[in-house]
Amino acid sequence: EVQLVESGGGLVRPGGSLRLSCVTSGFTFNHYAMSWVRQAPGKGLEWVLGINFIGGNVVSADSVKGRFTISRDNDKNTLFLQMNSLKPEDTAVYYCAKSTGSYSESYLSNDYWGQGIQVTVSS
Repeated sequence: EVQLVESGGGLVRPGGSLRLSCVTSGFTFNHYAMSWVRQAPGKGLEWVLGINFIGGNVVSADSVKGRFTISRDNDKNTLFLQMNSLKPEDTAVYYCAKSTGSYSESYLSNDYWGQGIQVTVSS
């Protein structure tokens, strides 16, 4: 059974930082690209960042470029999202997502998601 479990969310002030983790199991983690996706209150899903199966070719949405960083530890089957300079508009439920392939062309093609974790940016 494929499982993705996010952690590390919470409430942070504008300008602050958070680091999300996504521990995975049930599939060969180092064979697949991974992404972070978010959903703000009342809005649809927004793809945020993707990373290929060996940790390269990182692609970011313009909304987070220069502030958010995606990384992975293939030895620990874990995906990370470092979020810096957080803004109120970053408030959302964040999901890690498994891609259907290994490379960047699959970043928007996801077949499994975690349960999501709330990130709230507010003073």
